[in-house]
Amino acid sequence: MDAVRALTALSSSVVIEVKVIEALQTVFDPEIPVNIWEVGLIYGITVDPAGAVGVRMTLTSPNCPSAEELPVEVETKVKAVPGVTAVKVDVVFDPPWSTDMMSEAARLELGMM
Repeated sequence: MDAVRALTALSSSVVIEVKVIEALQTVFDPEIPVNIWEVGLIYGITVDPAGAVGVRMTLTSPNCPSAEELPVEVETKVKAVPGVTAVKVDVVFDPPWSTDMMSEAARLELGMM
């Protein structure tokens, strides 16, 4: 029975992570017409079995004009995902963001390909 519970918890965590990514794809840096997921600002997502989510993210630069708004919007959108019980957003600058972190779709959208 413990294996079934573990598998159920893992399955639930994966579903929540997918929905968190979908939510993050609705967040945009006002200076870039591409969502923060595709731009590569999200470095990691963790979901524990209780539904607590951790988001490790960066900004395009430490002086980003959206430095106060973006993490709050990320937290708000992630909190709205069904099954999420808590959210912690960590903004980090190591490694520093670069255009190499952008998805191919983002590069195409921004005319960089």
